[in-house]
This record gives sequence, C-alpha cells and structure tokens, in this order.
Amino acid sequence: MAFFRENLELAVAFVREHEAWAAPIVFVLAFAESLAFVSLVFPFWGALVGIGTLFGAGASMSFVSIWFAAALGAAFGDWLSYWIGYRYHAQIAHFWPLSKHPELLERGHTFFKKWGAWAIVMGRFWGPLRASVPIVAGVIQMPWLSFQMANFGSAFLWAFVLLSPGAFGLGWWLGPTGR
Repeated sequence: MAFFRENLELAVAFVREHEAWAAPIVFVLAFAESLAFVSLVFPFWGALVGIGTLFGAGASMSFVSIWFAAALGAAFGDWLSYWIGYRYHAQIAHFWPLSKHPELLERGHTFFKKWGAWAIVMGRFWGPLRASVPIVAGVIQMPWLSFQMANFGSAFLWAFVLLSPGAFGLGWWLGPTGR
C-alpha cells in the first residue's frame, strides 16, 4: 500500500511542477481507474483527488480542461471495458480475475438487472463495481446508446466530484497531496 501511496504522491508532485502535462496525466489516470479490473489493482482515484487540491493551492491550470480530461479518460476506460464485455461475452468468465472470482460477474449482473442504466452511474462511484459494471453491460449486450449516455454523463459527474473539493476551496481537509 505504501508503494501506491508514494506513486500517487509522485504523480501529484509531477503535475504541480509541470502543469502543462496535467491534462494528459489526468486523462491516463482516469482511463486506468475506469478500465476493467485495473482499478482493483491500481487505485488511481487518490491521485485525481490530490491533483484537484492543486487548484485550491493556486495552480494556474484550467479546471475545465482538467475536468474534461478526467471525464473523457473515465468514459473511454468504461467504453473499452464495455467493448471487451460485448466482444468476449462468451469467454469473459475465463479471464482473470473472473476466473478466480466468478462471483464478481454474478454480482455485477445482479446489480445491473436491478438498476439497468443507473448501474453505470452508481458503479462509477463505488470502487469494486467501477471495474465490473461496464464489462457486465457489454456481456449482457446493453444497447450501445443507452450505455454511452450513462457512461459519459456519470464520467463528467464523477470527475467533477473528485476534482471540485480542491478547486472550490474545500480541499483544506485533504491536505496538499490528497491525503
């Protein structure tokens, strides 16, 4: 856990020193955070919150550009996860970690049956589901347009929620690196 914390702090420090790289870095972090199963191994949301605190510390970067970078990264990560589930729906249960934890797919499917498109929105804010709901949406062949509407809408909301405490003066409780 210390390894991840140190690397997240390095990412925030790098963005602090090299603001021109903030949008691409935020895009990649949000993409990885939303990509199927990557966020279970590498929780990048902490770096995004930490980068949000830079706004409250007087960073000159544009909140809107960073917000869009985070939202688009998250949406494209979920989109790729959806496509993997859609394309490999018959084989997906044999991929790691589902091969070791088949209950993840079943739980995601049950959650999805209960909530429909709202599962995409809620899953975005719930760590363990963030990695599995989009892939389940693909597996059950959710209509593309319904998925994308929920995907992009929730991605913009999620990015705003992660970045805004620091941008709007609420980052004092997080500290300078999002701790």
